Amino acid sequence: MVTRTRFAASALVALIAFAAGCSVLLPGVAFWDTGELQTVGPLMGTAHPTGFPTYVLLGWFASVVLQPLGEPAFRMNLLSAICLAVAAGFAVDLVRALTGWLILGVAAGIGLALTPIAWAIGTHADAHSLHLALVAILLWLLVAWGTRVRGLGGTDRASTADDLASAADDRSDRYLVAAAIVFGLAMGNHSLTLLLVIPVGLYVLAIDPGIWRRGRLVLACVMALAITVVLVYLELPLRSAPDLFRAPLVYGTPSTWDGFRYIVLAEQFQGGLDNPFGELPRKFAELIARTVTQFGILAPLVPVAFIVTSLRNPRYALLTGTAAAVTCFFAASYVNADINRYYLGPALMAWTWLAILAGTVIAWLSGPAGERPEIPHEPSERDRPAADPARSAAAGHSLARSGAALAFLLAIALLVPTIIALPARAAQVDQRRGMDASTWTTHVLDTLEPDAVIVSWWSYSTPLWYAHLVLGERPDITIIDDRTRLDENLGGLTDVIDANLGKRPVYVIRADRNEVALLASRYELDYIDGVDASALTKVIRRRAGG
Repeated sequence: MVTRTRFAASALVALIAFAAGCSVLLPGVAFWDTGELQTVGPLMGTAHPTGFPTYVLLGWFASVVLQPLGEPAFRMNLLSAICLAVAAGFAVDLVRALTGWLILGVAAGIGLALTPIAWAIGTHADAHSLHLALVAILLWLLVAWGTRVRGLGGTDRASTADDLASAADDRSDRYLVAAAIVFGLAMGNHSLTLLLVIPVGLYVLAIDPGIWRRGRLVLACVMALAITVVLVYLELPLRSAPDLFRAPLVYGTPSTWDGFRYIVLAEQFQGGLDNPFGELPRKFAELIARTVTQFGILAPLVPVAFIVTSLRNPRYALLTGTAAAVTCFFAASYVNADINRYYLGPALMAWTWLAILAGTVIAWLSGPAGERPEIPHEPSERDRPAADPARSAAAGHSLARSGAALAFLLAIALLVPTIIALPARAAQVDQRRGMDASTWTTHVLDTLEPDAVIVSWWSYSTPLWYAHLVLGERPDITIIDDRTRLDENLGGLTDVIDANLGKRPVYVIRADRNEVALLASRYELDYIDGVDASALTKVIRRRAGG
């Protein structure tokens, strides 16, 4: 009965999170990386570094299973809403395990789903939505393992390494092996997972300091992690090899060792970490501002909640505190177009801290597990009259009821800021009218002459790829991106234009102002959608002397 109640609560919160994501879901294709992921998922291709093979494989599966629900781009968007639901559902039971209160788990799960960065990530195709879900599952597995090894509520049932080894049975070990598998899947999804290596290692050692003596368990975890990572990353070379298995869209050349290393290690983005130990006051101020934006009036309680978590459950605080600190430190110094996404893991962890704070207040006011708290200067046992069993039972039930009432009130209090901010947040994350990319793509494909070549750049290339490769529209055209020129050794921008001009209609869309000026000086141009080659433009001919 208890298990069914836990599952029902988690499922209900997951359903609420899914409905929240669907209520503001992007209806179709988008520009930038979203359009790329909407393309490589259904094609089981290769995305930009680090390739995101876990997301690509899951995206392909989702695009098959969810076929009745809409076009491929919508299915990939729907996958993000599902990932948000999974994260919220696991957050419910994670908090229950940490606090003993299911109602606090419900509040934390709903709060997480409606936190602006989490809600926004559930509205469109994005690998970070899967990262959030996998981190939630990983934390749940680690806490489940730690609870079984050391005892409920963070109270040690065993104090020595030998006692711990005997306390951990095969069933508890399975949680740690499963955590290793999930960690491997998360590594294959996003490199942010690497920031969790040290926090997870510290937590495992804090739970079981003598785990290194348990060679069989350590080997099982290492093998589970290694096999998972290898199997997931095999998608890159298999789907990029020049044979029957090659996908229609492959970023780079991961079929070669150098190309594989280039994608997996994200060599393209090396150097993005800018002065990590500089401007610390500014970065700290920005972190505070982000916290306020995400948690509203609860923001001042987040550091207090972490301190309380450190006292109540120091091992969980060690895990999540170091993970949040490392992630925030990295994100504050990394140059990225949408750095908010990097704070999804810390946002989840902060919600668990707030729930632990609420659970601590309940325990302080009504006694842990419904028991009466100790009262200073209370008479000693020998001075007390003999207890009446009936009265004691009644008092226990009364305290349990008061604890449940407190839990309900505190759960509501945790959600009040979210409820108040709900209309503003919904308007902020709403993607339902996001038809710009779809409208623009249709216009371009209708404009291009038969057998045309369009020399585009990333933001515009991705929805064109989607329409061309996934939907099968305009099979006669060729889309040449900057990445295409590099991977296929096509040369520079003018090399591609000159190779096709006079043989096929040539169109360009360029972002670089120097390239726009170069095109204007070298070619006669027909500005179809604007005043220069930054919008759709047809190349007519070379200028005399150009």
